[in-house]
Amino acid sequence: MYAYIKGELTEIISEDHIVVENAGIGYNIHVPTQIHEVLPDIGEQVKIYTYQYIREDAIELYGFLTRDDLHVFRLLIGVSGIGPKGALAILSVMSTDDLRFAVLGDDAKAIAKAPGVGTKTAQRVIIELKDKLSLEDAFEQKLAAVEKNPRREERMGRKQEAIEALVALGYSASEAAKAVNGVELTGDDTVEEILKLALKQMAFL
Repeated sequence: MYAYIKGELTEIISEDHIVVENAGIGYNIHVPTQIHEVLPDIGEQVKIYTYQYIREDAIELYGFLTRDDLHVFRLLIGVSGIGPKGALAILSVMSTDDLRFAVLGDDAKAIAKAPGVGTKTAQRVIIELKDKLSLEDAFEQKLAAVEKNPRREERMGRKQEAIEALVALGYSASEAAKAVNGVELTGDDTVEEILKLALKQMAFL
């Protein structure tokens, strides 16, 4: 029903609930906890892309700052056993970019870090979304987010370069993503260091 709601951010009720006022109406919206990193201050304007969930005893709104986040949320709720709350939990512990890397890298452990999402459910997410997500989309969305979160952009940029280098060496995109995703970044790692660690990961794939 609602494509998006644009208005004043009037309340942050909790880490996963905000209120946006438009035309005198306050919309209570469920949001991923990571959204707080880029939300404007209380009293400022915000545009939230929404998904309306209707069940017998409730009508709920789920909201995201980008169309891509909403798109991935819709893909997640299409997975067997994943409802809106489960999808929101996943997008609260990892960005859509990180989810793409996890799915294409068969990293069920990373997805299972979401509250209420077990290993079997995480594996189902990988199986059902592997053909619906791509590294190219992750890179495109990463570039679109440069101005919003420079530190995150820098980290994702190094991961991208390492993956592209591995693909150039003859590895598949899935193998490269899995290896790079298995590298723990300290925040100061260079592309070369990430690549060396990823190649070590390759030895165990």
